[in-house]
Amino acid sequence: MVGELRYREFRVPLGPGLHAYPDELIRQRVGHDGHLEYQIRWLILRRGDDGDRDSSQVDCKAEHILLWMSDDEIYANCHKMLAEDGQVIGPSQEAAEAGSLDKSVLGEMETDVKSLIQRALRQLQECVGTVPPAPLLHTVHVLSAYASIEPLTGVFKDPRVLDLLMHMLSSPDYQIRWSAGRMIQALSSHDAGTRTQILLSLSRQEAIEKHLDFDSRCALLALFAQATLAEHPMSFEGVQLPQVPGRLLFSLVKHYLHVSFLLDQMNGGSAGKQGAQNNFVPEELNPGRGRLELEFSMAMGTLISELVQAMRWDWASSKPGRFARFSSIFQPQAAGSSSSELSHTHTQLVRRSKRFRPRTEFASGNTYALYVRDMLQPGMRVRMLDNYEEITAGDEGVFRQSNSGVPPVQVLWESTGHTYWVHWHMLEILGFEEDIENVVEAAEYQGVSGALGVAPPSRHWKPITELFALPYVVPEEEDTEESEHLAQAEWWELLFFIKKLSAADRQQVVQLLQENLDGEHILDDEILPELTVPIELAQDLLLSLPQQLDDSALRDLSNCYVYRKYGPEALAGQLGYSCLLNAQQDGFLLKAEARPQESESVANAEAKEPPSQSASPALQHLVEGLGPSGKLLVDLELALSSEAPQENEVKPCLLQLQRQPQPFLTLMQSLDTPATNKALHLTVLRILRQLVNFPEALLLPWHEAMDACMACLRSPKTDREVLQELIFFLHRLTSTSRDYAVILNQLGAREAISKALEKHLGKLEMAQELRDMVFKCEKHAHLYRKLITNILGGCIQMVLGQIEDHRRTHRPINIPFFDVFLRYLCQGSSEERKKDRYWEKMEVSSNPQRAGKLTDRNPKTYWESSGSAGSHSITLHMRQGVIIRQLTLLVAGEDSSYMPALVVAFGGDSISSVNTELNAVNVMPYATRVILLENLTRFWPIIQIRIKRCQQGGIDTRIRGLEVLGPKSTFWPVFREQLCRHSRLFYMVRAQAWSQDIAEDRRSLLHLSSRLNGALRHEQNFADRFLPDDEAAQALGKTCWEALVSPLVQNITSPDEDSTSSLGWLLDQYLECREAAHNPQSRAAAFSSRVRRLTHLLVHVEPCETAPPVVAILQPKGRNRSHDWSSLATRGLPSSIMRNLTRCWRAVVEQQVNSFLTSSWRDDDFVPRYCELFYKLQKSSSELFGPRAAFLQSMQNGCADALLKLPFLRAAHVTEQFARHIDQRIQGSRMGGARGMEMLAQLQRCLESVLIFSSLEIATTFEHYYQHYMSDRLLSVGSSWLEGAVLEQIGLCFPSRLPQQMLQSLNISEELQRQFHVYQLQQLDQELLKLEDTEKKIQVAHEDKEHNSKEEEEEAARKPAAVAMAEEEEEEEEEELYYQGAMPEVCVLVLSPRYWPVSSVCHMLNPATCLPSYLKGTLTHYSNFYSKSQSHPTSEKGPQRQLQWTWQGRAEVQFGEQVLHVSTVQMWMLLYLNDLKVLSVESLLELSQLPPDVLHRAIGPLTSSRGPLELQERKDGSGGVLKIRDDSEEPRPRRGNVWLLPPQTYLKADDEEGRNLEKRRNLLNCLVVRILKAYGDEGLHIDQLVCLVLEAWQKGPCPPRGLVSSLGRGAMCSSTDVLSCILHLLGKGTLRRHDDRPQMLFYAVPITVMEPHTESLNPGSSGPNPPLTFHTLQIRSRGVPYASCTGTHSFSTFR
Repeated sequence: MVGELRYREFRVPLGPGLHAYPDELIRQRVGHDGHLEYQIRWLILRRGDDGDRDSSQVDCKAEHILLWMSDDEIYANCHKMLAEDGQVIGPSQEAAEAGSLDKSVLGEMETDVKSLIQRALRQLQECVGTVPPAPLLHTVHVLSAYASIEPLTGVFKDPRVLDLLMHMLSSPDYQIRWSAGRMIQALSSHDAGTRTQILLSLSRQEAIEKHLDFDSRCALLALFAQATLAEHPMSFEGVQLPQVPGRLLFSLVKHYLHVSFLLDQMNGGSAGKQGAQNNFVPEELNPGRGRLELEFSMAMGTLISELVQAMRWDWASSKPGRFARFSSIFQPQAAGSSSSELSHTHTQLVRRSKRFRPRTEFASGNTYALYVRDMLQPGMRVRMLDNYEEITAGDEGVFRQSNSGVPPVQVLWESTGHTYWVHWHMLEILGFEEDIENVVEAAEYQGVSGALGVAPPSRHWKPITELFALPYVVPEEEDTEESEHLAQAEWWELLFFIKKLSAADRQQVVQLLQENLDGEHILDDEILPELTVPIELAQDLLLSLPQQLDDSALRDLSNCYVYRKYGPEALAGQLGYSCLLNAQQDGFLLKAEARPQESESVANAEAKEPPSQSASPALQHLVEGLGPSGKLLVDLELALSSEAPQENEVKPCLLQLQRQPQPFLTLMQSLDTPATNKALHLTVLRILRQLVNFPEALLLPWHEAMDACMACLRSPKTDREVLQELIFFLHRLTSTSRDYAVILNQLGAREAISKALEKHLGKLEMAQELRDMVFKCEKHAHLYRKLITNILGGCIQMVLGQIEDHRRTHRPINIPFFDVFLRYLCQGSSEERKKDRYWEKMEVSSNPQRAGKLTDRNPKTYWESSGSAGSHSITLHMRQGVIIRQLTLLVAGEDSSYMPALVVAFGGDSISSVNTELNAVNVMPYATRVILLENLTRFWPIIQIRIKRCQQGGIDTRIRGLEVLGPKSTFWPVFREQLCRHSRLFYMVRAQAWSQDIAEDRRSLLHLSSRLNGALRHEQNFADRFLPDDEAAQALGKTCWEALVSPLVQNITSPDEDSTSSLGWLLDQYLECREAAHNPQSRAAAFSSRVRRLTHLLVHVEPCETAPPVVAILQPKGRNRSHDWSSLATRGLPSSIMRNLTRCWRAVVEQQVNSFLTSSWRDDDFVPRYCELFYKLQKSSSELFGPRAAFLQSMQNGCADALLKLPFLRAAHVTEQFARHIDQRIQGSRMGGARGMEMLAQLQRCLESVLIFSSLEIATTFEHYYQHYMSDRLLSVGSSWLEGAVLEQIGLCFPSRLPQQMLQSLNISEELQRQFHVYQLQQLDQELLKLEDTEKKIQVAHEDKEHNSKEEEEEAARKPAAVAMAEEEEEEEEEELYYQGAMPEVCVLVLSPRYWPVSSVCHMLNPATCLPSYLKGTLTHYSNFYSKSQSHPTSEKGPQRQLQWTWQGRAEVQFGEQVLHVSTVQMWMLLYLNDLKVLSVESLLELSQLPPDVLHRAIGPLTSSRGPLELQERKDGSGGVLKIRDDSEEPRPRRGNVWLLPPQTYLKADDEEGRNLEKRRNLLNCLVVRILKAYGDEGLHIDQLVCLVLEAWQKGPCPPRGLVSSLGRGAMCSSTDVLSCILHLLGKGTLRRHDDRPQMLFYAVPITVMEPHTESLNPGSSGPNPPLTFHTLQIRSRGVPYASCTGTHSFSTFR
């Protein structure tokens, strides 16, 4: 299994260095299926790399995960929680027994507790207003001691205890409040249920907040934080949490406690632990369970609503999640792309070039790169097509330059603000601005689908080859009736808002439901949650609800799922609802103004009145900006304008502002405006200062606008008068409510007030007191931060618990706003920012070509301005929503007068309105980093940095760098970590349980596909429903896939005791019943379908990264077998899944092939059957795993492993059979027709199965046999196109490339033949020139005779002799010419013995005596030609090659009207019969010196029924006589071609030559091992090892040269043979490679190597070395002038 069982602690990896192990069984309950479920606390364990349990391992018991588990899951994962009989040990049984008390003693204690409670109440009433007496404190101390005893917990549930605690908490005395806290701690120290119940009871007391002052409330909150909310510690470091006042925190705590109490009750509670064991009632049949679930859902929805408001998430502009996702969340997507982008790509506008071609129009990337390089010019705009390091696909920039470096292209990118180098093929040319146009992306597909009006195909479209790849993505079929009604979760979310209505409005809704549903029962609180509400009725309710809800509920309604799905926005596009959307929006805007105040008529009149002018003109701009709601500010100012404002005038305005706080927030936020608005600031502060005097004003959201007050307090430009008024206001506010002093402390008001005092020399009234008040709230600020952290952490844990229950039960999540909460937790998941990408672009006032130096992270480079002093600036166009946390300039003192001295930062909403001064900094001459801005509270679209003055009065400036620190982290990283931890733990535990079932019964593996599909579909549907974007969905999908599928795959692919894995067994069964599965009605078809669904599901996620190899470990059977999960945190990746599956498939294939080889290797039809098996395995691989190259390669490796297990001689026999089969199919394909096509098909299938030889050591043996058969085939029937085609396909199977060299030598022979033809023509031309010279000499002699008589007489005497000589020479030349012209066409093939296997028995000792005399001239001429060609001077000097003629070759002989295709030996015998009527076999043997078997093999076809000869055997059986057959006795065909070539002779692997090959390999193995042994641990480079082995083979001393020579032809050794032996020894484990340098080889372990038996060899037989060059010949005749003129048939050489 995938896990670690150490010290009886089963650990599950949750991440790098992070593990979880089961620590304690908390509680148990009855699950929804009626079976017991147990809640287990899994502790989070961090450990070092060494994995020890000492100092490198720290138990973080504060970090834990609570997980509900079934019996099977505990049985498979939590071994220490099982008793000896295998039953689960109940929760806290031992502790209960140890803490039991005697009943009598317990009764006495209960009596004492009751009397002490009565006494404490009496003493507390007596000391009201005085110092508490000591007896009271002693009584409370004794009660606290009793409270710590668990059996007495029930006594303290007396209502009088709560009254006592309330009085003590309300007491002004600190000691009494402290004693109350001690008692609460003692009561809440027993269990979570009791703790929650006590704290909840306290918080539910009526008007508890009225009885508690600030200190009492903080004390109670501290107890809440310490006793309850610390159960779920969670760090939000780096996340900016809002400032929440104490009263809101107290409200959040009450809601949180209520939800915790209900959740505890749903999980069985403290009282249900013992009863749950015997109460096996399913949850669905429990009537109280439904009411409890509804109450919990409503309470959880209220908590989420309050938390969203307190966290100010409702301010965030977050997009709601979409309703459907049409891509798998488990399939990794390409970087920079998402399914939503792909699905909507065809509708987006993109910038395209009008004259440059895109990359899609080019056939290859190299061609496109050359095009871009030639067309791109500096200044042109380009777009990035691929992700490359810091640059993302889609980024645009300006091309700067190129060079010969790598990458070669420099572009100034807008997204980063600096240049970056990329490659040519990554760019798309947009051109200059006039070349760019905006086009719709669908135009790419206009030619395909534009006319049809259909959506264009996806650019990542792939053929549909996997039927069962994504079954969980396809939505399940919905019932028509269900599709017309709201789901239960949707109805409960709507019911949440119905319960928010007033009693009268709620009764109207119930009556409406009663009328429309026509139910028999009266709708009450019990029946209402179980209703099935039609969608049309729900839409009507959603249209009427906004007019009946308050502003807070109305905001929640607009964000909820049911409103987004069925509300006015969803109905706007439907017929009959088109006008509802605008009306509904108008209702939202005017709702607050339209509420009745005194009467409906008065309200209408007020709504119609236009806003009157404010008493102060400074507020006029704010009033106009607020629109209709601005009238509230006008009324408020008018009510407060008098010296003594009347409460009856101000109170209505305050009540309206409580319902609609936006005008109030706008009023406070106006303080965060430029200091030039002094009149506005003074007016606002006057109004705010007067508002604090009214108690109703404290309910306004002051905390939401405190940032504006702090901005005004920090601003160096704030006027002193405004600052004084601000301090007066803040002092008054904090004195009235110390909660706001806590908020000011959190915002850093103490430092800001100190700076203001220092600036104004302490002349600010009330500033010291305000600073002291803020300082005193330091510990309260820490408490508030801890509380909001714990509440948020607890809510996240509750949400994760609901997700876990949703996974376990597959029941819907009915909690309102659940998706809203997840949406805000996932906010920021879709934002991907880099360090320098917080701005869209950067502009500088001068020298823009050097602006990139500001962001190149090089302190030695700089941007230098050029202009007048004080005019230099840097402008940043910020990305939307980026609030700067820190803006820093990098400077250098060495710049002297170029160094800035005064830098001012401005902000603005547009480039034309950058006039708000944010900060001014005086730069010291020694500074290196200048922090300009820090912790801004709002987003500024434009940030401008102005250098007002330089050091030493300099004019231009130099800036070394610019750094921007963006917004703080969001909640997404924290939530992602927790979500992934819980999901990983849940699914790894489930994978362990499923694996246990499979280990016990392999047949359960058939159900794994349905189990997996259900789990994956559940996660897919959950992501579609609740997660807002693809990144969050992908994070969940990746975690679930790794946690569930990776361990399952590792478990089912790990071999058991029988060395067979579960999946391997299943795949074996699939292969066995594959033929029977063709019948769709058979059980085999159903079985095969399940197997295919499982394998397709396991492999459909593509590998995303490479992981180290996994080593299979033999695992024992049974439930208690231990498993190694230690490396799964880094190994559980899709790549490991593929690796394990391919390894398993490889083992299955190896077993199948090995079984076949063992049983059928000797059969005559072995090769066709093997090819059929190979084809079956190949097709099965495609059926099971799709067209994935990894599994095809694994299948081939499995076949190779089976072949490698064969003994040498058996493997040699297999390779010989394959070579023979290929030879037969090649020769059979020459016949043509249907039979020839069938032979070609068989040949193709055989070649596919032979390809696996390429990487095996048996490739050398296969090459040996293939070379022999190819040689005989080429020399007997000649070459064809098929020879080259076969070698092209299986050329890798020939390590020495001998067959390729053979074909190449044939081409060389053809070229020599063409040159020989030219040579013959040249010889003929020379002879003709000689004849012409002779004729000229005779003519000159006749002319000289006429002039000289004496000479004439002498010449006359010599003339007869001269003429006779000339005529004789002419006749000889003519005869020679005619003889040459009539000679048969002879084609000589010059073959090298290095490539051609020519044996010595085929050599001709004296070919001139065997061939006819009329062929001697051609042979002599060719010998002379070859000698001259060898003696031609060349750059390479060496020994000349000599020809040695052989009997090998073929010929075409004319016999009457027949053309006989025979071998050279057969031609020689037939030509002898031209002169002899009878020819004995003995004379042929004597003349040819050929072995008898070779001669008899040639005689056989000639004497067959188709041959021209007959053999008359002698009576003594010695030889026989050959003669021409008489046609009169047996008529035969007289025309056409007759093939009489000798049949092909095939070798045997077990003959002498095969044994010699084995001996050679054993000798080489001995040499390799002995040489590596001699070098020891140093090892040898593989090339050096090959050289040493070859040298030892040639020289000795081991093996002896005589021993080597005795191997005959097997004594030949090449580097390929040595490499084959090295490969064999590596596979056997005798040799090993170096890990870092694989080319280095070492001797590993001793292994028995077969030494050659010298006695079985013949050391004395040493024959001559093979000749250097062989040749054979082809003969063809153009005429037969020498044929016999008799009527009998004679043989003439045709070719």
